[in-house]
Amino acid sequence: MSDIKRCVSLYSYQDEFYLGKLDLEGCLRETAATGATGVELLAEQMIRKFPLPIETKDFRDQWFEWMKKYNLTPACYDAFLENHIYDNRTLTLKEQVNMMNRDIRLASLLGFPVLRTLVSTPMDVIEGSLPYAEEMGVKIGLEVHAPFSLNSGWADGYMEMIKRTGTKFFGFVPDMGIFCKNIPDVVRDKARRHGAKEECIKIVDDAYAKRVANGFTKIKYDLNLGKANMEYRMANGMAEMMDAVKAAGGGPADLEYAGSSFTYSWSEPQDIIDNIDYIFHTHAKFYNVHEDLEETAVALPEVIEAYKKAGYTGFLSSEYEGGEHLRADLDVDSIEQVRRHQAAMKKYIGK
Repeated sequence: MSDIKRCVSLYSYQDEFYLGKLDLEGCLRETAATGATGVELLAEQMIRKFPLPIETKDFRDQWFEWMKKYNLTPACYDAFLENHIYDNRTLTLKEQVNMMNRDIRLASLLGFPVLRTLVSTPMDVIEGSLPYAEEMGVKIGLEVHAPFSLNSGWADGYMEMIKRTGTKFFGFVPDMGIFCKNIPDVVRDKARRHGAKEECIKIVDDAYAKRVANGFTKIKYDLNLGKANMEYRMANGMAEMMDAVKAAGGGPADLEYAGSSFTYSWSEPQDIIDNIDYIFHTHAKFYNVHEDLEETAVALPEVIEAYKKAGYTGFLSSEYEGGEHLRADLDVDSIEQVRRHQAAMKKYIGK
């Protein structure tokens, strides 16, 4: 039996939260109902007047009361380094480190052992925050979100810093969007609803399948993320694919679908095994789980098997992102989707 634990990112319930169907406690209640034992929190999204309530004993007492009531464990705190809060300048390095340290402190106050930071967080900010992270006992995990990947030039830039500093408090939070063998069906269905042509959809799907079969050209390390992303897209045939879609008479919906196909990528699950010592938490991203518990984009069985082989004992956190492709046209049922995803993970984990 595997020691992998199951978690839910409360981001998954954003539609119900926004519409007032669930409050923070309601999200925790639904998380517990799935059988998950971990919770991942986006405090800025779900705690009104953030960050002030976390500073109060009353809120923290309530938080830990909920953890006990629903038999949940704080697993990961999602932070957002907002370094463009002024119109006329970017925050200084000191200001950014102070903001990161604030979030580390807040994570600690709520019992989170891991803080997720975005890929856009500058490396010097991360390095400047390491002494405080170690003092507070909170590990900083950089999200590895498509099109980024482990075992790549991009990851090598961060591995150099890890080895140079010898830190045990910086690592990675892989996002399963890097393990998509197919473009999510909800994305394809949205394109059809918006008028995409079947011929153009096939061009895009065939191009994606070719990238998976041949292996993606991986993104390089570059402080200019926009430049690195565009180079990655061009190296993976974006220009040729766009030309083919246009030649087939593709309109706005076709071009949108074509462009969105680069939001997903495929990495070999071996990447997990090779880097397991640096993986602190995992976003088990998913887009649509069918009634038979199959997620048709993310290669969930293969990826979980890699985690099991690697001896991973951390959390796999359900992160539902299919709603964004539905809410403009259709109802979103995040509660059912998370329930199905947790059931699927339970099946493949073996508990």
